[in-house]
Amino acid sequence: MAFIHLLCLIVSFSSVKFSLANGRSSLTQLESSDLQTYIVHVTPPDGHGLLELEDLETWYHSFLPTSSTTPENQLRILYSYRNVATGFAARLTPDEVTAMQDKPGFVAAHPEQIYSLQTTHSPQFLGLPLRQGPFNGSTMGEGIIIGVMDSGVTPDHPSFSGAGMPPPPAKWKGRCDFKPSQCNYKLIGARTFISSAKKNVTTPPTDDFGHGTHTASTAAGAPVPHANLLGMAEGTAIGMAPHAHLAIYQVCSALDCFESDFLAGFDAALADGVDMLSLSLGGDSLPFYMDSLAIATFAAIQRGIFVSCAAGNTGPHLGTVSNVAPWMLTVGASSTDRNFASNVKLGNGVEYEGEALSQLSFPSTLLPLVYPGIDGTEGSKYCLKGALISSEIKGKVVACESGRGNPSMEVKRAGGAAMIFMNPKLAGIANMAYVFPLPTSQVSYFTGKEIKAYINSTETPTATIGTTYGNPTAPALTVFSSRGPSSVSPGILKPDVIGPGLDILAAWPFPISNDTKAKYYFDILFGTSTSCPHLSGIAALIKAAHPDWSPAAIKSAIMTSAKQLNIKQNPILDERLQPADVFGIGAGHVNPAKAIDPGFIYDIQPDNYIPYLCGWDTRTRKWLQLLTNQAELAFVFRYPWTSQTFTRTVTNVGAGNLSYVVMVVPPQGVHITVKPTILAFSKLNQKARYSVTFSRASSTGKTGSYSQGYLRWDSGKYSVRSPISVKFN
Repeated sequence: MAFIHLLCLIVSFSSVKFSLANGRSSLTQLESSDLQTYIVHVTPPDGHGLLELEDLETWYHSFLPTSSTTPENQLRILYSYRNVATGFAARLTPDEVTAMQDKPGFVAAHPEQIYSLQTTHSPQFLGLPLRQGPFNGSTMGEGIIIGVMDSGVTPDHPSFSGAGMPPPPAKWKGRCDFKPSQCNYKLIGARTFISSAKKNVTTPPTDDFGHGTHTASTAAGAPVPHANLLGMAEGTAIGMAPHAHLAIYQVCSALDCFESDFLAGFDAALADGVDMLSLSLGGDSLPFYMDSLAIATFAAIQRGIFVSCAAGNTGPHLGTVSNVAPWMLTVGASSTDRNFASNVKLGNGVEYEGEALSQLSFPSTLLPLVYPGIDGTEGSKYCLKGALISSEIKGKVVACESGRGNPSMEVKRAGGAAMIFMNPKLAGIANMAYVFPLPTSQVSYFTGKEIKAYINSTETPTATIGTTYGNPTAPALTVFSSRGPSSVSPGILKPDVIGPGLDILAAWPFPISNDTKAKYYFDILFGTSTSCPHLSGIAALIKAAHPDWSPAAIKSAIMTSAKQLNIKQNPILDERLQPADVFGIGAGHVNPAKAIDPGFIYDIQPDNYIPYLCGWDTRTRKWLQLLTNQAELAFVFRYPWTSQTFTRTVTNVGAGNLSYVVMVVPPQGVHITVKPTILAFSKLNQKARYSVTFSRASSTGKTGSYSQGYLRWDSGKYSVRSPISVKFN
């Protein structure tokens, strides 16, 4: 059970029990007077296993300050957990939690944390068919149940049609709380876990926000022809695994996802029988003993359930990645080869690429171009409300800087004919498509600098806006995608991979702008929230093709088959137009066809994580144990930099009679020796072992710095690649 590794960690952190109960979390707290929602972890009473206990809630109530039969205490416990952890969520005061610590069976308690929520073309971009037939040995997810933890779903949307779907597997034990006519073989499960709702009342998980509808349809939506947003991106909208079933767990209200709610959703999902869990939510990275997402997902992989999570949207700063437990797949965001181009042509003949969803008709005639920020005031620079003077703006193309919201309404009010929206420096080359009420081109920071230079170079600057299509640098790492290294453990490389997360069109509950004539709606979003369900669906394809594979095997297949080159066969770039590093893209960009047939895999059983989790040294605050058999090689090289050897065991899942030859690109300052240099397989599922020895090659590499490289095994058919990250301490 999940409490085993939590208990191990609490023993290692003997002082944590009290500081967690009385301290404040680094994340936002839910408070009401002196009462707060606490997550309380306990162990079963002596001589009882969790599943043997007849009345679990009676045991949980025994930890409360007064008799469990009082009406007040009956309302104190919000959720009783059985599968995801041994414990409960309750409304308590700090003093009550302190008193609780003396009771037998108490392990730990902490105030509830709040997490945040973090397509027509992307299937084609990934090489998936816009049909429901077999793909590379996969049946498009048939027989696989994907659980989506999000803001609910819109059941009547055609993306969730059950037409042509087979019934769910016999193992399914969940329920659908919509009307019977809204539940079907696609949408087989739908439940609400919002603690603010009245207890013991069945409430349908209707999505009033849109986020959950979008993510669920991205993962496993049925094909919907002629999907578009305001006429843009028209095509057949289809999920990554269109034959997979969907189970929806509403654990988020608007942007907020309360810890007690998603633990309850997890608890239900594990009992219901899902195969995959898709989590487009996250928060600050915390030590694993404080991270309920880490605890819950560990309980999931113990049951063979694969979990994919969003990496977060706080890039491009290093060390911002969230959801960093090694047993989950952490997904960053990339662009695709489709953009909604709205280009700027200047009076000097130079043309720059921009982007916007609202590609309104605009004459090709050059119009006067003005930059109000030339006067140096902040309001004019950002085109803030009321800052523009109509006599200076009317009929002109207006250049405004980004940083204080969307200035298009002010430009329109002042009579501007069009707008150039210039990104801030932090965004680099990145563009995210938005809807604007007037012809607009959103341009990069570097393009904005050149446009302002042009304005300053002539007395009569002019410009116009036009439309083109295509993005030859895709996939590229998006500016917002959170970056590693992991702040929890540098020995874990995060994110694991990147997938499509920019300008993704998928199902939406309600109309956008004034588009009220459509029978159903779609919207275009960006964020690692949209890249995560892409990988959830792709994992379902792999699971359908290989039903006996563990979560670690699926993760290995995705990582070792990932690509590092864009469609022009150049290195994947970041927002600076520089080759993206392992802290941006992890192993690389997902490659579904190769992930289904990866050659060989690195497998790891849940119990193999325990020595690592219990290997924290409270004196040095360092991990004493390293993870074994991960698909990546990441570790800290500590002074005096003695050599370290790692052993990896691989399983052949490709053809028999294959030999692989190793190729190594070592991190700068590190010498690597691999033994043996050839792996030979004669049959399917045969195992082989090799060792990798790292030694310091030179004095290159300052303390605290990182270096990266990779190790790759090549045969005539397969290439199995592992990224390497080394930190010098």
